[in-house]
Amino acid sequence: MDADTSEISLKTIQLLQERTPSQNPGMDEPVRRTSRRIRERKQEKKQMLSPKCLTFRPKVKNTRKRVKRKKNDIEEEENVQETQADNNNEFLPGYREGLSEYELERLENIRQNQAFLNSLKLQQISEALRPKPKPTLRGLKREKTETEMLPVRKSLRLQQKGPQTDVTLEMTPSTAIEPEKIAKKAPGPIPLDPINLEEYVRVPEDLLNLWNEVPLKQDTETLDLKSYQEVLQKLTIDEGCVVKVVKGRVCSAAFHPSASSLLMAAGDKFGHLGLWKPDAIWGDDGVLCFEPHSRAITSMAFSSHPCNLITVSYDGSARSMDLEKAVFDEVYRSTSGLKSFDFLSNDCSTLLLGEWNGEVAVVDRRTSGKYESLHTMAEKPIRCVHVHPVQQHYFVVAESSFVNIYDLRHLKRRNSLAVCELKGHRRSVSSAFFSPHTGNRVLTTCMDNNIRVFNTSQMDCSTPVIKSITHNMHTGRWLSKLSAVWDPKQQDCFVIGSVNRPRQIQVYHESGRLLHTFGNMDHLTTV
Repeated sequence: MDADTSEISLKTIQLLQERTPSQNPGMDEPVRRTSRRIRERKQEKKQMLSPKCLTFRPKVKNTRKRVKRKKNDIEEEENVQETQADNNNEFLPGYREGLSEYELERLENIRQNQAFLNSLKLQQISEALRPKPKPTLRGLKREKTETEMLPVRKSLRLQQKGPQTDVTLEMTPSTAIEPEKIAKKAPGPIPLDPINLEEYVRVPEDLLNLWNEVPLKQDTETLDLKSYQEVLQKLTIDEGCVVKVVKGRVCSAAFHPSASSLLMAAGDKFGHLGLWKPDAIWGDDGVLCFEPHSRAITSMAFSSHPCNLITVSYDGSARSMDLEKAVFDEVYRSTSGLKSFDFLSNDCSTLLLGEWNGEVAVVDRRTSGKYESLHTMAEKPIRCVHVHPVQQHYFVVAESSFVNIYDLRHLKRRNSLAVCELKGHRRSVSSAFFSPHTGNRVLTTCMDNNIRVFNTSQMDCSTPVIKSITHNMHTGRWLSKLSAVWDPKQQDCFVIGSVNRPRQIQVYHESGRLLHTFGNMDHLTTV
């Protein structure tokens, strides 16, 4: 028994020695036992690399370590930029050695989000939405209006007054509202003094030389539609072609028939007349402004040699601008407003004037202020009169919602019969014009949102409508009415404005085909 027990004890001692680790002779404390699982975890942590993108680095005083870590940061940023640029590559497991699945998934989410933001093109959209700088205003300078100072209001309590049932308002002359009185110009000639120049400044000599040039002869040959479209497509507008000529809204315009240079005239709703020569140095950027009328200038045209500018206005006067005499001569005066006029002769000595009260006057410019004949039409008001370019005894009248053609040789004082009636208009007609060279067409603009082209090659009762084009005419109360006008160089095409946005000018063929649309977001901003 003793031998057996001794053998067992020896075996147990050997087992205990094998399990117990050897102690270092220099250590006093006993060694702590570590389980196999803890040792394995420590080994895994040593083998794993620290995550490059998620490491936290506190501030280190050692400059050498700081320089090394800055280099590491730069390398990491470059790596991140490469991963963002390569949107098509996918982050597969093991793409970066030592990164966990969570970190790889996070980088993949970053890449997808960056690719989505790039697909939205936010930078291009933000640049497009930035407000563009407004073009510089050339021509007449805007007048600064001072704000009117009203009297200070005081309470009755601060004035130590009791409540009053009937309070009477004492209005000072500055606060009293008086009806706006428009003073008419005095009858007779008016001095030709530019209002945007200093007093006693004469008209420039180069303007006088241009004014007296021989008019340009119009070419009667027309282009084919393809060549005409190519010419229209070459026309452009830039900042140098935009200038403020008059102070108010433009109601009429005309071009001087000069062959050497461009000279334009425009009239506004306040009776101002502006002349503009693009490359001139006089006035305000080549603009001279006059004030021959007291109300809107409704129509104007240049006469042949000797050249004069004829203007008619709502103030009832028709004037002739003569630069040599430096005056605005009065050609005709009416008790009613004048809306339109046209020349009855080739030498432009006789005028046909349409009055707002429904009368048509034939005036000879050589007899100042007197008319040869006055005729009352069937309807009023008269919005447009236009003379046939070949047979000048015929003229078309747009009166209310009717368009009629009359023969001047058979006119009576009242109740004159029309030669032709252009039927089909359901609302008021704003304009009616013969085609420029032959007069075989009449172009009308009606407020029923239609532009109509009539065949007037034969002056009889049957004047069929060739084409009716739908066009929005609702300009509102504060804008001038739209009017379709023939192109003087292309007698089968006409031009009209548009209320559509962006603002545009449209060119049509008489068949109703839209040939071209002029538009510019920066410089063509009005109707």
